[in-house]
Parts: sequence; structure tokens; C-alpha cells
Amino acid sequence: MEFFAIVFKSMIIGAAVGFGVGAGAARMFHAPKVQGMGAFRTLGELNACAGDAASHFSFGLGFFFNAWASSVGAGAFTQDVDHRIIPNWAAAVLMRKGKRPEDTLHHPKKMAIAGAIIGVLVVTFLNSTASAIPESLQATAIKVLVPAANLLINPVMPVIFWLAALDAGKRSGVWGTIFGGAAHLIMGNAVPGVVLGILIGKGVDDSGWSKVTKTMLTAVILLFVLSAFFRGFDIELIRGFHMDAPEWLIDLHKMIGLEVE
Repeated sequence: MEFFAIVFKSMIIGAAVGFGVGAGAARMFHAPKVQGMGAFRTLGELNACAGDAASHFSFGLGFFFNAWASSVGAGAFTQDVDHRIIPNWAAAVLMRKGKRPEDTLHHPKKMAIAGAIIGVLVVTFLNSTASAIPESLQATAIKVLVPAANLLINPVMPVIFWLAALDAGKRSGVWGTIFGGAAHLIMGNAVPGVVLGILIGKGVDDSGWSKVTKTMLTAVILLFVLSAFFRGFDIELIRGFHMDAPEWLIDLHKMIGLEVE
């Protein structure tokens, strides 16, 4: 009886989450005319798949195993469920048989319906399997699935996105390489940087160095600088050159609550 209650509740939650995620991701393509409801990285990753249904499905599948392992082992969902799996699989379903992104991925109503269906299936599957697997097998699942998912996320996915950046054009390849390398050094994963590089490169290709693209580039650089500072990467970089970090910089880190060894 408890199992069926979990399935029923999962279907309701999955439908609600999938509906909002699907509509929100689609609305982002219409900004600033309408207010988007998704995350910036979701938009970038959807664009990086270049409107190919197989790419959307494989991208979501890569993060599905990590989410499954987390659900089985820890009893909690990762953010990949709503940021990456549901929107990408909804896009893959809608864009089958070569349908255009403008008529599918960019359509809030269609994405909301597809997202709700995918949400029901994904959330129900994750919750039902997590509740059905004995505790002894949960530990085994963690040891097998988590390392495999981690290898897929890093380094396999960064390489795939980097190849997509190179394929998108010279500018996208250059900016994707620059920001991808910086993201790998600072954040430990190159994917966010490569995605940002693709957006900047394609933006310059489409509209040149306009006010919008210059503002985007400035914002991205500022993002990396702040991320490096708050992660203590600036101290590590200075020490990597066998130099002593300035005392004022160390004191500045400590003043805002960042521990520096």
C-alpha cells in the first residue's frame, strides 16, 4: 500500500514540476518580451544541443544516472532532474522526426505538456525504484552508479561540449576554449564555461560586437573573477607560481569569512 502511495504522489509532483520546468525553459527563448522562468544554464545547455533530438536525449540521459544513484543511495533528487533531464527529454520528444526548435522547444504550451509527461515518468521511476531497492543493494548501487556518472559528467561531457563549440564556428570555438579552461580551473568542470563561450561566440556572429554582446562578455568575466575570489582560486594561483600571497589579500578573504590556509 505504501508503494502505491509513493507512486501516486510522485505522479502528482512530477506532473507539476515538469509542467513548470517545460514552460519555463521555453519562455526563456522569448525573453525579454516575456519573463522567463528557467535557469540560465538550462537555456545554454538546450542551445548547445543545437536542436538535435538525439543530443537532447543523450544529454539528459547522462545526468539521469547520477540522479538515479543519488535517489537510490541518498533518498534525494539532484538539481539535474529539473534543470537538465526533464527539459532536455521534453525537447527530444517534441523534436523527433526533425521538427524545428521554433515550433517545439520554443513553444511554452507544448513544452509544458511534454515536460509534465516526462516529469511523471522520471519522478515516479526514481521514487519507486528508490523505495523498492533493499538497503543492502543501495550501497552497491552507489559504488557502481556514482563513479560511472562522475566520469560521464567529467571529463566526457566537457569534451562533448567543447567539440560542439569548435563545430559551431571559429569564435564559439575560441571563446568556448578560453572560458571552458577557466571554468575547469576555477570550478572543476569546463561545461559552464564552454556553454558561455558558445553563447558569446554565436552572439558576436549574429549581431557583432554590439552593446548586448559587450555587456554579456563583461558580465561573464566578472562572474569568473568573483567565482575565483570566493573559491580562493586567486590565492592558489599566486602560490602556484611559487610566490607569497599578499597579506592584504589573505586578510580580505578572512574578513568576508573565507578560510585561507
